[in-house]
Amino acid sequence: MANDQASASAPRNAHVPARRTVLAGTGIAGAAALLTACGAGGSGSSGSSGGSSGSDGSGAAPAPQGSASQSSSSEGSAAQGLTPTSAIPVGGGKVFTSQQVVVVQPTAGEFKCFTAVCTHQGCIVGSVSDGLITCPCHGSQYHITDGSVARGPAPSPLAAKTITVTGGEISLG
Repeated sequence: MANDQASASAPRNAHVPARRTVLAGTGIAGAAALLTACGAGGSGSSGSSGGSSGSDGSGAAPAPQGSASQSSSSEGSAAQGLTPTSAIPVGGGKVFTSQQVVVVQPTAGEFKCFTAVCTHQGCIVGSVSDGLITCPCHGSQYHITDGSVARGPAPSPLAAKTITVTGGEISLG
């Protein structure tokens, strides 16, 4: 009977981690998953169709919201060449991740440019098709005609950027 008492006094959960350890590990894993999901912008691999979308493939990291209003060219310098007009399909567009802009052609011969930084959480939009600019992070969509929100969770439109179209070439600035 003494042997039964000794085993009864030993803790039954000697090899089970403490509650704090389990909760801390769960929190860290959840935070890592969230950062991975939110940092996936700029991949350009979500839902592009029929050659009406694109990415320059630079793999630039998403910028924080609000910081994309600065042009990557220096103040007072010449316009930065982006692409020939023939590379932008009517009703579609192309994402330039390193410049953090998206150039679209809503109707034939009409070119517009917006920041490529989603107003929801700062991911870089990934594709342009069927008249919509789509963010791969949480599914926000914007109209190519004016950058307005077509589908949330984005809270506000994409900001317009200045471009110049000269001799079949589109330049930023």
